[in-house]
Amino acid sequence: MADLQDDLRPTAAAAGEFDELAEPYPDEGIVTAEPYEPVSDPDDAPMTRARAILAAHPVADGYNGLPWALKRLSWYDLEDGESTVDTDVPRLRSGHVGALFWSLHLPEGLDGDRAVGATLEQLDLAKTVVRTCAEGLRPACTAGQVADVRNCGRVAVLLGPAGAPALGDSLGILRQLHLLGLRVLTLTGVSWASEAGLTRFGEEVVREMNRLGVIADLSGASAQTLRRVLSLSRAPVLCSRSAARTLRPHPANLPDDLLAELGAAKGLCLVPLTAEQAGPTVRDVADHLDHIRTVAGAQCVGLSGTYDSGAAHPQELGDISCYPRLIAELLRRGWEEADVALLTWGNVQRVLRGADFTARAAQQRREPSTATISELDA
Repeated sequence: MADLQDDLRPTAAAAGEFDELAEPYPDEGIVTAEPYEPVSDPDDAPMTRARAILAAHPVADGYNGLPWALKRLSWYDLEDGESTVDTDVPRLRSGHVGALFWSLHLPEGLDGDRAVGATLEQLDLAKTVVRTCAEGLRPACTAGQVADVRNCGRVAVLLGPAGAPALGDSLGILRQLHLLGLRVLTLTGVSWASEAGLTRFGEEVVREMNRLGVIADLSGASAQTLRRVLSLSRAPVLCSRSAARTLRPHPANLPDDLLAELGAAKGLCLVPLTAEQAGPTVRDVADHLDHIRTVAGAQCVGLSGTYDSGAAHPQELGDISCYPRLIAELLRRGWEEADVALLTWGNVQRVLRGADFTARAAQQRREPSTATISELDA
């Protein structure tokens, strides 16, 4: 299957700014990264090595809250630099970030029509920001499009995760959000994905997500929901903000048994760079990455900056430009460069390719679902 996935080209995306992405970007201005040659000099500084590796394998950041943070600003300039937020184009370049997922999560308490409307507003804002930062940012929906954007010397922006309340219990709304560019959905905060697990309607939501190519985010989901999604989903899943509960007992962090199950299912655990979940120092974050790699495997661990989400960040990781400091710490601990490349870039690309592959196959055998929550969960 991996070979088939690698052969896939990007599918035609959806309407609006995130639509016209089926063809690669034009050759003009393409900047192709030079192949990275491993550094063998034992006297070479880890920071220098970190920057060299990141030049070839940039960070795919799994969670960034910039759209919501910009709502409070009357004016901003992300191209030249914006000190009032943690993320702007100069710092994305300094941090060697090649792609990032923009969170569309909402404040607690919004549900029903209000949640749907607020999510649509965030989608609109995100597209506007990308359009006005065309020199630094480009929209993307698939692994192929992400690679195209990187080759143009820009940062790829993917939309999601959004919260499940944004669906309003309607598979039709899920399809429309996908058409508008949504690529990740968090399965919490709704009756059909609760502490008891997935209901029949919840299972149908997962099947429809697989058919569309929307990735399931299980951070904060119950153990029952996580296990049921792992057994049901034909596409890889991810946890957008989960560290190791063994090291820090935060409710969104995962215990070792679930980490092992996630790794066995070829899922992805994106470790958040927040003091609350990972700890107060860069070394604490590295401890979580070490632990998850040991328990779940190198192909199961990734990075989630969680910048501009209102969270406090560990020392030396105060904004999105600080990723080289974290990679340097991992190199000091003996991480192989191949594992660093998976951590920063490869694992996210694999999950995106898996979602694409599953959607293509599912669309050949399954029509859009017309199921409703009233008929399945009555």
